[in-house]
Amino acid sequence: MKFTLSWLKEHLDTDASLQDVLDALNRIGLEVEGVEDKAAKLKGFTIAYVISAVQHPNADKLRVCMVDTGAGAPVQVVCGAPNARTGMKSVFSPPGTYIPGKDITLGVGTIRGVESRGMLCSAAELQLSEDHDGIIDLAEDAPVGVPYVDWIGLNDPVIEIAVTPNRADALGVHGVARDLAAAGLGRLVEDEIVPVKGVYPCPVSVTIADGAPCPAFALRLVRGVRNGPSPDWLQAKLRAIGLRPINALVDVTNLLTFDQNRPLHVFDAKKVHGNLVVRRAKAGESLLALDGKTYALDEGMCVIADDRAVESLAGVMGGEESGCDEATTDVLVESALWEPINIAQTGRKLGLNSDARFRFERGIDPAFTLAGLELATKLILDLCGGEASEVVLAGAIPDTARVIEFPLSLTEKLTGLVATDAEQVETLATLGFEVEGTSGTVRVTPPSWRGDIEGKADLVEEVIRIVGLDRVPSLPFPRDENARKPVLTTLQLRTRKAKRALAARGLVEAVTWSFVAKAAAELFGGGSAALALANPIASDLSDMRPSLLPGLVRSAQTNADRGFGDAALFEVGQVFKGDRPQDQFIAATGIRRATAKPAGAGRHWSGKAEAVDAFDAKADALAVLAAAGAPVANLQISTDAPEWFHPGRSGTFRLGANVIGHFGELHPSVLEALDAAGDGKSPLVGFEVLLDRVPEPKAKATRVKPLLELAAFQPVERDFAFMVPRSVAAGDMVKAAAGVDRKLITAVNVFDLYEGPGIDADKKSVALSVTLQPREKTLTDAEIEAVAGRIVAEVAKKTGATLRG
Repeated sequence: MKFTLSWLKEHLDTDASLQDVLDALNRIGLEVEGVEDKAAKLKGFTIAYVISAVQHPNADKLRVCMVDTGAGAPVQVVCGAPNARTGMKSVFSPPGTYIPGKDITLGVGTIRGVESRGMLCSAAELQLSEDHDGIIDLAEDAPVGVPYVDWIGLNDPVIEIAVTPNRADALGVHGVARDLAAAGLGRLVEDEIVPVKGVYPCPVSVTIADGAPCPAFALRLVRGVRNGPSPDWLQAKLRAIGLRPINALVDVTNLLTFDQNRPLHVFDAKKVHGNLVVRRAKAGESLLALDGKTYALDEGMCVIADDRAVESLAGVMGGEESGCDEATTDVLVESALWEPINIAQTGRKLGLNSDARFRFERGIDPAFTLAGLELATKLILDLCGGEASEVVLAGAIPDTARVIEFPLSLTEKLTGLVATDAEQVETLATLGFEVEGTSGTVRVTPPSWRGDIEGKADLVEEVIRIVGLDRVPSLPFPRDENARKPVLTTLQLRTRKAKRALAARGLVEAVTWSFVAKAAAELFGGGSAALALANPIASDLSDMRPSLLPGLVRSAQTNADRGFGDAALFEVGQVFKGDRPQDQFIAATGIRRATAKPAGAGRHWSGKAEAVDAFDAKADALAVLAAAGAPVANLQISTDAPEWFHPGRSGTFRLGANVIGHFGELHPSVLEALDAAGDGKSPLVGFEVLLDRVPEPKAKATRVKPLLELAAFQPVERDFAFMVPRSVAAGDMVKAAAGVDRKLITAVNVFDLYEGPGIDADKKSVALSVTLQPREKTLTDAEIEAVAGRIVAEVAKKTGATLRG
């Protein structure tokens, strides 16, 4: 929502400065998004008179000008503009002035041996237009020495505010002024709207068809108008907020849209055939709208039609065929009410945005329907002449009156704000609320323009935003024995920690669609009918995602296509394994492509960059699990990863039967199906961890384990080489060895694997390193050998291994 400061002050009697207005707007919840103050930007530019302009002695295309700036002795300026001449008036900038069109600060310079102490400016250099062919040529009566912005009328700041969807009343300058007046910034100017007496019956009738989403429709004819350009003051208002003036009749409706939040429409009466009817569109109908585009309509859309065809898309945009132009002499002025939901649906279906739609879909003041028509009529008569008919009203203006029982003590109870009863009553009254009572519980009737006020809490909000949030006391939380409970859930904490852990490992967070193509969903275990969207926004976004991997792979390939092949991406988001709530999980997923190794292990000048592998994905997954509080030391890793991973280069994390996640290199056929295989030489590895399946931490630890436990005795390491069938997993051997004595054995690691000549084809050699950490005394050789024997026996028993000679 944009408006100028002077426009606001037409509705608000105040001496407040621009900064006071901006501060007040932010304070009452109408957030200021920007201010365009050309007076501040161009304050150094003044009107000057060129006393003389002679040829530069050393340049054919330059002139040396003596300029009267109105501030003392004339100054010398070197100018290259072709229109620089003796006796003209132009815009002068002295040294030290910032030139916005050139992004420079002007200084004293010497041009081809001649000193120049300033600059004569073009409109492009002031960013007022694209004209840079010559300096600005002003009228003879332009006063020398006067700031240029003051003389041309650019000293009116344009304010832009953000309006939340519930505050449709603030989409008009009058509504903004009302709020500021209530906040104590001035007095609201309430001009009485005097009805224009109709001098003849309106020859066009209006009918609202059954089922049409239109509560009321008001219409009148103004005949004998002289349409043409609107006056300068109206054009200046519209241009200031970015609108293009069209003609007086159309400009009046645009003015009231922004001034009073009352969109209207004007029809050229001679282009309307017969009477008007408000109805649903019929299949096959279309409309050539004012934006020059033809829109196909359906039965859900509301239109205004005459006896021949559709003339306007109700509440969204008018039709071009009945639009007003310079030849218009008779005009039908419409002021109607439309159901907000229907307007929003129509605009969304057609992809059509307009200022009218923006306001109608949020809900405008129904009680201003006839008043808006009267105001538009008066402006048309003042600007275009003519005589008005009587008003025709179809339907009825809805009664929005509702009474809310409001205990004034509720404000302090809900917010902590201490405000007297009289202060609260006065605040509501200045906002336009009718209040019965002065203390205790009062009866409040919201005004017709505040359709968002539904209950007592809404009234509290109105009081607190006007009285001031700065008056809400800041109270510390009590620091007593009853500690505050955590605000975040366990899953929320895991999500945060997982993101931090992955970012620390050099991965970049991505946000991808929650939907994927059906073919992609089927590749990752999805694609069922239960997870197909009934109304997908695109054909390649038809199913809920069963995994985050498809979106990340697609993003990595997009980066590769643009020359960034070493992508390392992660995402933490929802995945859908089924249509039941228990089949939906929060997953932490990441991928690495090409040589995107973990932070500190990637490319280096000293050698060739190494490609990523499954172990990089495993390390990323373990970092997430550790951050999420999973018992990493107790995890089992199996080789039964899902089919979208490469067999033999992937794994699954388990806690017994509970599958927590997977990691590995993605299967080449999956990458090819996703059109992400590239040259086939850049591996792509990934992982996915289901944070919901990480076991909940114990409510209270039974025993606090020390972070670092130092032993007084030297640890002992023993190596064992076993011959086992190829089908035996090394993890099973590690588990068997570690279970011999969990207090004494602190670590079991695989340090060698051999398959090849010298051993049977169906066998492999696996070497384990076992660390023994005595805690009570130094181990004797006999004790060490006894433990070693038990390790060999246990591994042999559990896996069928034999000690290699």
